[in-house]
Amino acid sequence: MRSDDLWLPDLCRLPRLATMFGVAELVVLILALAPDGGARWNPLRFVSASGFALWLALTIAVLLCASRRHLSRLPVALGSLTAVAAAAAIAWLGAALLYQLDRSLGYGLIPHNVHTPQFASGSAAIAAVITAVVLRYLFVIDGWQAQVRASARAEADALQARIKPHFLFNSMNTIAGLVRHDPVVAERAILDLSDLFRAALGAGESNSSLREEVELAERFLAIEALRLGERLKVDWRLLEPLPWTLPLPRLVLQPLLENAVLHGISRLPEGGCIDIGIVADKDELRIIVGNPSLPPRDHVSGGARHATTSVGHRLAYAFGPRARMTSQWHEGYYRCEIAVPIRGEGAARWNLQP
Repeated sequence: MRSDDLWLPDLCRLPRLATMFGVAELVVLILALAPDGGARWNPLRFVSASGFALWLALTIAVLLCASRRHLSRLPVALGSLTAVAAAAAIAWLGAALLYQLDRSLGYGLIPHNVHTPQFASGSAAIAAVITAVVLRYLFVIDGWQAQVRASARAEADALQARIKPHFLFNSMNTIAGLVRHDPVVAERAILDLSDLFRAALGAGESNSSLREEVELAERFLAIEALRLGERLKVDWRLLEPLPWTLPLPRLVLQPLLENAVLHGISRLPEGGCIDIGIVADKDELRIIVGNPSLPPRDHVSGGARHATTSVGHRLAYAFGPRARMTSQWHEGYYRCEIAVPIRGEGAARWNLQP
């Protein structure tokens, strides 16, 4: 059974284990603050109860982690009941053992009017409720993450479907015009076009890097330069050092350049220059694309919005809330900026974890 088919939440990860610990400690704190009319809570009793709760949380988490694959073979309802029952059984046995130990050593941490069945059954019930609540919460989180991944893949698929008809015909017409009088340039254009569409076909399947995105953007601009000629100029400003191996979603730079060409340069009779700046500022990578353009009412179209929205969604999926994308038009110039965090080689959060 693949990991994607396991419906039981994975408690083997440290963030999930921390969730179990946090909920267990919260229950102890609530019990300590609740006016129960019994023995008063002192620091020793609180520390002992916390240690017992954390031990139970760790034991239950390890058990569910080890049996996750087996429980996931059961129907969701039956598997959930089995997991909760197993947590209750562990809590019952642990509480009974603790009760006997407290009585034997004479610590008096458990009130004298509480008997073994009452203490063990109450602990088991609390453990069952906590386990059920945590598993339900993590189950919902896993479902949300699956939807986010599906949405991100759908955005990539939509971008992939969009780039094919939008750009292919103009490129093929340009190449056809070059075949007779400049076959070398036509061959290079075909290779660039092949690389571009190979990346588009893999947009939803694999990640890219900053270096690959820049190389792909250069190929796209080389093809567009054949069509627009002197009307298209490009000014690259790459401020080294740059994190060239930083993981990025595939096709995040090319759609911005496509917008700059389609909705900016190609609509101006005199053409213009696309300014591309990439700089690593402290723990953040910034990519800026600017170009002359018509006023917003002519510049912003459904296609442009779709491309920028798709890029923004996929960046948010990969990097979380620290990723941002801004764009603005001012006095005949359109500027779009991407900012993503740099956290070493594994900066992108390809698997969201609560």
